[in-house]
Amino acid sequence: MITSHTVTPLIQQQQAAKKLLDDAKRLLIIPHTNVDPDGISSALSSYLLFTALGKECTVICPDILPESLKFLPGFDKLKQEIEISQDFFVNIDCSKGFEIGRLQQQADGQSVNIIITPKKGSLTEDMISLKEGPLPFDLIVVVDSAELKLLGSFYENHKELFEKVPVLNIDHHISNSKFGQTQLINPEASSATEVLYDWFCTDSSWKTQITPDIATLLLAGLITDTRSFQNPNTTPRSLEVAAELLDLGARQQEIIKFIYKTKPLSTLKLWGRALNHIQINEKERIVWSTISKEDLDEMQGSSKETHGIIDELLTTIPDADVCILFTEIEEGGLKASMRSTDAIDVSALAGKLFGGGGHARAAGFRISGYDNFQLKTVECIQKIIDELHGKSDDTAAETPPAPSPPPVSPPSTDDGSSIDVLQKLSE
Repeated sequence: MITSHTVTPLIQQQQAAKKLLDDAKRLLIIPHTNVDPDGISSALSSYLLFTALGKECTVICPDILPESLKFLPGFDKLKQEIEISQDFFVNIDCSKGFEIGRLQQQADGQSVNIIITPKKGSLTEDMISLKEGPLPFDLIVVVDSAELKLLGSFYENHKELFEKVPVLNIDHHISNSKFGQTQLINPEASSATEVLYDWFCTDSSWKTQITPDIATLLLAGLITDTRSFQNPNTTPRSLEVAAELLDLGARQQEIIKFIYKTKPLSTLKLWGRALNHIQINEKERIVWSTISKEDLDEMQGSSKETHGIIDELLTTIPDADVCILFTEIEEGGLKASMRSTDAIDVSALAGKLFGGGGHARAAGFRISGYDNFQLKTVECIQKIIDELHGKSDDTAAETPPAPSPPPVSPPSTDDGSSIDVLQKLSE
């Protein structure tokens, strides 16, 4: 919800973002890697609306296209990579009476010599200059990303482009690093699509371009990031936006069908494996589970299919302040998704311990460069416990607290990994 102390800065951001967009002609639109429905819906709704406004747009999905989201309008417009060919111009000043008679080139495999034979006058070095041709984009729009490194290999492969082209940063994460020349960030919004909708509505000519397809995309991001309005980030404004989008023709039942009622068998198997791996530390009120590469291979699934597990399974366990799902990802390393009650700010926790971030009640982080996945998850849990314990020490009496009992877990998995992890943690 927009409060009185955020109205002026937010309006200023919206105005600055609109001016930047009005001045641009060729846009590159991109969400974060390991894209979720809010990220991809934000990118596609921006693509459709800005294209309708006469902009030349390219929209990128910086990793494997999520088949489960192919029902979204504009999905077929997504590209995974771009080809950047840039021209260079050799300029010869002929204002002093010089005329070119003949141009030749000689190449030896390591260099190219351009031979200029005068027809009239003399040519000197100060009459020759080299100039770069125009870049293929004059604005990069990054949506639903707290920092540029979350664009993954796409950013790493095109750093020079991000350095030369202005970046518009549109987001709702409180942990946003404020990258880019212009930011449109509202951490009180429930989703990036809510930020976009409020921005689109600031100009009547823009709002008239919100078709049922664009409204469906905006509603998809809002529904999934609030988990059908169940998450604490749901605000009165979120519900108002949802109602307005339905009035604009958003297809809510289509979203519900494909997001919540259509699950591949591999996804259901992974959910079962995650449930079987659940572990609990009752004293610290932490619940966590793991899905390894071996699990993904055995269930013939992908790491993207674990997206809803933490909300549907882990957060239904009573008496837990923190829920975490650790998943190994195909490109290497692990991702951790965190949820919490009002008692703990997981965005601050993820940022301090692991360089992650997100929202106070929903955050995450990534880790690479470990030897053993299970042992790394143990190390992460222990770090979190130590940090929480340290915070409690600040307000506790001078007498040291009693040692924590070992974690409690459900029956072990078939391969015994659950017991192994618990034993490591209790040691």
